[in-house]
Amino acid sequence: MKMVSLGIDNLEAYSKHFSGKRIGLITNATGINNNFESTIDLMHRHFNLVKLFAPEHGVRGDLQAGITLRSYTDGATGLPVVSLYGANRKPSPDMLDDIDILAFDIQDVGSRFYTYLYTMAYAMEACAENGKTFAVFDRPNPLNGLAVEGNMLDLSCKSFIGLYPIPQRYGLTVGECAALFNAEYGINCGLTVIPMTGYRRDFYFEDTGINWVLPSPNIPTADSCFTFNCSCIFEGANISEGRGTTKPFSFVGAPWLDSDKLADKLNGLDLPGARFRPQCFTPLTYHPTLSKYPGELCRGVEIHVLDRNAFRPVKTGLTMLYAIKELSGDKFGWTPPYTAKGRHMIDYNTGGTHVREGLELDEVLRMYENDSGEFMNIKTKYHLYKE
Repeated sequence: MKMVSLGIDNLEAYSKHFSGKRIGLITNATGINNNFESTIDLMHRHFNLVKLFAPEHGVRGDLQAGITLRSYTDGATGLPVVSLYGANRKPSPDMLDDIDILAFDIQDVGSRFYTYLYTMAYAMEACAENGKTFAVFDRPNPLNGLAVEGNMLDLSCKSFIGLYPIPQRYGLTVGECAALFNAEYGINCGLTVIPMTGYRRDFYFEDTGINWVLPSPNIPTADSCFTFNCSCIFEGANISEGRGTTKPFSFVGAPWLDSDKLADKLNGLDLPGARFRPQCFTPLTYHPTLSKYPGELCRGVEIHVLDRNAFRPVKTGLTMLYAIKELSGDKFGWTPPYTAKGRHMIDYNTGGTHVREGLELDEVLRMYENDSGEFMNIKTKYHLYKE
């Protein structure tokens, strides 16, 4: 198998965009080339890299989900690191004063509720407002660049896990997303996408020959991207999505569930490409705010993806949610509102109020199919790669 060349692997061919410029860089531990050289080190060695910008989890990937990040100094380079996951999620004018171009190199997971997409979008907006250029080093969509699933986000539910009306699984690379955001949603920044070579839309991550680096602590493998896109919606309910276990987003359960009954019910639905096995698990107690039921035995299922081409993570996750709600009776609940808007987490996860307000599953799935078809017509305008 021939290895795909990442955007950062093609840096030399696009050096004219960076030569003689003061450069800022948004990146994390995934920002490496195929020789395991850090994008930070490459840009620092060959160009005038003057500042780093840190998304959720930090530039070195050493912080857990949701932890507020303050600005600091990078020990390896001595460069200032500006936090984009704290008081500021959008770079302020003074943060951009001493740069000419802001670059982005982070591995995405192909799901609407992953925050790195919106770190990128806010940075693009800031560049447009302050006359700076924005550059994206492109990387693969691990779920492939073809399949689309889910509803178009209702903008009344927009947040840092869903900013624009895109579906939950959008089938674009991060560079293609940048181009779509820029044109469709009126950002209009000066945008350069440094493309990959050797990449095809039908590739899953393993088809690329690239080594996986976990983009956040609970996405340890490329396989995790499939189950993340399926079970992350359980963040909005009192059901564990497996955080605090060795298989986050593959384990789903709660102390009161019957594992065998749940597995039988789900397997009886013949969801394509998936099988469910009874599973008991106990989330760790090392950081109680990061996992539900720390130290308690949870009963539920493990999601096994048997056929990626057939598997539909969004449909599967919704079906699981409705089945678990039915089996849980009055023990099931939505996580309470926690923002000034009084919005429930499930509304942000699902990009609307339809699930929480009780729309029937078949109606939800019909809506999602219609929205997916609409988005498919939009996204093809921004394809950089062929099948």
